[in-house]
Amino acid sequence: MLTDVIEVTDVEKKYVNGKESLHVLDQVSYQVKKGEIVTLLGKSGCGKSTILNMVAGFEKADGGSVMLDGHEVKRPSRKCIMLFQQINLLPWRTVIKNVELGLDGEKIPRVEKKKRIMDALKLVGLENVLHQFPHELSGGMQQRVAIARALAMQPDVILMDEPFAALDTFNRYLLQDELLRIQEKLKTTILLVTHDIDEAVYLSDRILIMSSHPGRIFKDMPIKLAKPRDRAGEDFHHYRKRILEEFELSGSHQEPEYII
Repeated sequence: MLTDVIEVTDVEKKYVNGKESLHVLDQVSYQVKKGEIVTLLGKSGCGKSTILNMVAGFEKADGGSVMLDGHEVKRPSRKCIMLFQQINLLPWRTVIKNVELGLDGEKIPRVEKKKRIMDALKLVGLENVLHQFPHELSGGMQQRVAIARALAMQPDVILMDEPFAALDTFNRYLLQDELLRIQEKLKTTILLVTHDIDEAVYLSDRILIMSSHPGRIFKDMPIKLAKPRDRAGEDFHHYRKRILEEFELSGSHQEPEYII
């Protein structure tokens, strides 16, 4: 039986600005099992990135609990790595040096460090551009470097905050396939934030549909399709339609991005 790697229970979050109080999250609860890809899907402002930051240890809940591998999340951990939409590579460091950056401070033998870096770069198909600089790479390749840096750290969980949103459609699809290939090999647990319905259906084992003001988990929807998935298939369109219907029921008047 698969164990829960992430457990979020009755989480509350408010932001106070002077006399005004913004209720961001209300009684949010969900679990993510080991090896799952779970997506938080919702309109902008529903609190999905706030939840992700809590799991990462960047923000604290006002109420409830956030657990990672059975331990309360109090601070960022190398077991749980965040990938952002902004790629955050150092422009003066080569590909291999940017990946190596993720292992700075790790007390591991040099030979093992080199192996972890090269294994990660091979997984994302960048073993032939080790000494190029970020400006010499396409946006898709730069995001692969960021993924390799995370993989070299061998985390239990990878958190992804719209990591492919800035890419063109071709590169987005390509990296989605790469992510599925890598996840299938490593069995890494992934929690993803997006407002793109296609991306959510294509990648996810489960989709957590969020309503807004305040943010709540409105629907926990398993995606019972074999991978890789056919974006043009009838079953794929069935899930698209179901998600749009759930958004109407949730009271979210602004629909998520819907790409045809």
